[in-house]
Amino acid sequence: MKFPENVKYTVDHEWIRVEGAVAYVGITDYATLDGMDALLAIVQMPPGIPVATVGINGAMNAAILAAQILAVKDTNLQVKLAEYKENLKEKIVKANAELADVKYTFKTN
Repeated sequence: MKFPENVKYTVDHEWIRVEGAVAYVGITDYATLDGMDALLAIVQMPPGIPVATVGINGAMNAAILAAQILAVKDTNLQVKLAEYKENLKEKIVKANAELADVKYTFKTN
């Protein structure tokens, strides 16, 4: 198996990639899909250790969660986040309406 040269891995499936002044961290697909160690590390935290989870490939949800955390002390960010979520809601309502108009012709047996 080939591994990217600019990514460093731990034996526990975590990785880090540095691009300029920005470091990206994550866990491997193995850990997210097949490795119980990563799952248990998240769901079995003791009381007092806050844990937030997002779906696999859920970068957008992770960003929204981070913005919500930062918005606790930033009223400008609170306003922007509320506007973003309202626009997202409008997109979802529109997509659902368009799906309701889709008609399928089918035949069984």
